[in-house]
Amino acid sequence: MSEGSVEGIFIGPEHSGPLHEVPEVEATPGKGLAGDRHFADHAGEEPGRDITLIEAESLERLTDETGIVLGPGESRRQITTRGVRLLELVGKRFHVGEVECLGIEDNPSCSHLQKLTQPGVLRGLARSGGIRADIVSGGTIRTGDAIREVPDRAPAEAT
Repeated sequence: MSEGSVEGIFIGPEHSGPLHEVPEVEATPGKGLAGDRHFADHAGEEPGRDITLIEAESLERLTDETGIVLGPGESRRQITTRGVRLLELVGKRFHVGEVECLGIEDNPSCSHLQKLTQPGVLRGLARSGGIRADIVSGGTIRTGDAIREVPDRAPAEAT
């Protein structure tokens, strides 16, 4: 996997309200991103609710193919990345800066996103809506942080 980076961090306190960009955010296992609408409201739910990510390249492709421009944070994903194929991280551990995550599943766009933006978004992001992940170990995520896969740990050799 090539190393990517965090291009933007977007959080918002209200479920359908606008997201705003922040330079950094605290990530907590089992709770999510501090200050976000989903922080701690999903305790006990299924995996993949801590953090969402989307590739900046997917948003650019949406514009190129449909003419639809989503402004910063309008994708409703918390982390916008660049230079990393997110679907390759499903089922794997990866770092977003100092925070370790586990890719759980793809996160296709939904009709709620289209209602909040414009017709065509649902179809335009059908196969590139990002991923959902769990936070394994917390810390601070900052704009510009590296995104890299955690290497497989080799089994200890018998002595």
